[in-house]
Amino acid sequence: MVRDGIFYALALVAVAVLICMWTTPLLALVPLLLAAFFLWFFRDPERVIPATPGAVVSPADGKVTAVSTIQVGGEPRTSISIFLNVFNVHVNRSPAAGVITALEYRRGKYLNAMNPASAELNEQNICTLQAEDGSTIVFKQIAGLLARRVVFSYRVGDNVARGQRIGLIKFGSRCDVILPATADVLVKIGDIVKGGSSTLAVLRSAQGEH
Repeated sequence: MVRDGIFYALALVAVAVLICMWTTPLLALVPLLLAAFFLWFFRDPERVIPATPGAVVSPADGKVTAVSTIQVGGEPRTSISIFLNVFNVHVNRSPAAGVITALEYRRGKYLNAMNPASAELNEQNICTLQAEDGSTIVFKQIAGLLARRVVFSYRVGDNVARGQRIGLIKFGSRCDVILPATADVLVKIGDIVKGGSSTLAVLRSAQGEH
């Protein structure tokens, strides 16, 4: 359980108590139901992390909405987009083991996360990770129409493990993972993935070995 859910739930329970004291108890059902929703929404289940060498795991629960080749600094890269609806677990996990080499927070709009333009225009946190094999992986936490806060718990220079909890996006949102073009992608548009446990791709070394 993410502690934010406990804070929201306690506040709503307090509202329910006040309603019971000052008006009809039946109305207290509304904040109590909302409290239950927040406790459920901020759930944080354990996941079995794949041990496959070079595996890149999904940073979030959701649906794969795009797998495409993009240009970054004039070089081809593979981009995988994952859409989170309000019913998904919103705890984010590191897609690979490595060291955080750069972080960039951008203020922006709150377009629907299904809109391709949201990847550039929406509020987002961009984490650049140097994986254990030397590959560079970029992970974006992108706010959506409802998500109004992006949380990231680590700093530049920190080491993270594959599947390690690293942050949270509140309510509907999107995560993008940008990989070397040589990575072997294992997912396709429409696939449902689980944060920390679903393998999106496998990195290949310079020798072409896994």
